[in-house]
Amino acid sequence: MGILGNNPAITVRQGRAIVVAEANSCCPFPRKDLERMAKRRYQAPRPFKRGAWWCLLTWTDDFTGGIYKRRRQWHKLAPAKLGIREVQKLADEILHPINSGLHSIGSATNFAHFVNTTYILLELPLLASSTQERYSGVINNYLLPQFGTLTLRELTPATLQAYFSGMVNSVLSAESRDKIRDVLASILREAKTKYGLISTNPMENVALPPQRRGRRRHKPYITRQQFEQLVQWISEPYASMVFVAVMTGFRVSELAALKWEDVHADAITIDERFCRGDWSEPKSEASNATVAVNQEVIERLLALKEMTIVVNWGGKGAKKSVKAVRSSRPNDLVFQGLRLGRPMQDHNVLSRHLKPAARKLGLDFVNWQVLRRSFGTWLKIAGADVKDTQALMRHSRVSTTMDIYVQDVPESQRRAVNKLSNLVQ
Repeated sequence: MGILGNNPAITVRQGRAIVVAEANSCCPFPRKDLERMAKRRYQAPRPFKRGAWWCLLTWTDDFTGGIYKRRRQWHKLAPAKLGIREVQKLADEILHPINSGLHSIGSATNFAHFVNTTYILLELPLLASSTQERYSGVINNYLLPQFGTLTLRELTPATLQAYFSGMVNSVLSAESRDKIRDVLASILREAKTKYGLISTNPMENVALPPQRRGRRRHKPYITRQQFEQLVQWISEPYASMVFVAVMTGFRVSELAALKWEDVHADAITIDERFCRGDWSEPKSEASNATVAVNQEVIERLLALKEMTIVVNWGGKGAKKSVKAVRSSRPNDLVFQGLRLGRPMQDHNVLSRHLKPAARKLGLDFVNWQVLRRSFGTWLKIAGADVKDTQALMRHSRVSTTMDIYVQDVPESQRRAVNKLSNLVQ
């Protein structure tokens, strides 16, 4: 045991090191810079006239490319004809956040620097690979070109609202605008809650401009007759995958991860998912559940164990017979790739099997989400209770079930209207 430095109260064991406080801090500044900035925190500059304007000159902290600088910042307060008292009130509004500590030292961090060195490296890898791709596209195509030169403190609610309000005449779809807002809100939320660089999230009350026309409430689904025709046009084992998708409402990522230990006599357990090469837990807590399924589903899955399929193998039209299920041990996949037994890729099944079959029937709109929506709509037509439908689709909120996945159909609406005659009699 030895004494550390000149302080006999602090000791260190031989062969062990003490990590200094600066090394354990998420703040990008050395201690000497922190102390220097803290001493310069209070400012009281006087407004002055410059040409036709009242102006104010303040000091601001800047951290760009790993280099700390303290620079002057000009503020145009008001036209020179305005009285000094009103001008002083405007100046106080600018100085108040600086002198009260609402502008944290970390807020001097450049937005592009934080995104590239912290958010992309530490936060983005925690998301699913498909989400990472979309977030990266939004960051590179929209956020960095617009806000890359600004510091975090310069991303004020007014600045951000002006950016989104400017989208009123944009050709971007409503979904694209929503995604830009979501990605920016995620970045600033991490800067506030996890890294403490800003004291508030300026995106909290930012609103998107209204659409010129309402969104279509009716979203397509397939009927039972269309479903039966569709399955006939698809080869196995992909036909069974589509069959189970419609008859259970499972997400395709959940089907790709389904294992034989999850298949029971009259129910199926969903406890993981596989999407674009990533294994993860289900989408939400409500999605992690065991749900009842139609007996046809169980029979169709069990039939895969005995199924042999002829596939193209090699060149010159060579064929080979392979088993749809190479192994059916508890931890083996239900839907296995025919060549190597690996998990099926949802986009390959969609583009090579589901979409071509749907086009032959004139159902160009069919995709995996349409199949899931069809399940929910069929339950409504069959008269299923709303809460039962929510449980079977494993949604956290019943509003998601009813507003997005369960569609009103003309037949059920007519039946509902016709019931009114019984009230009159």
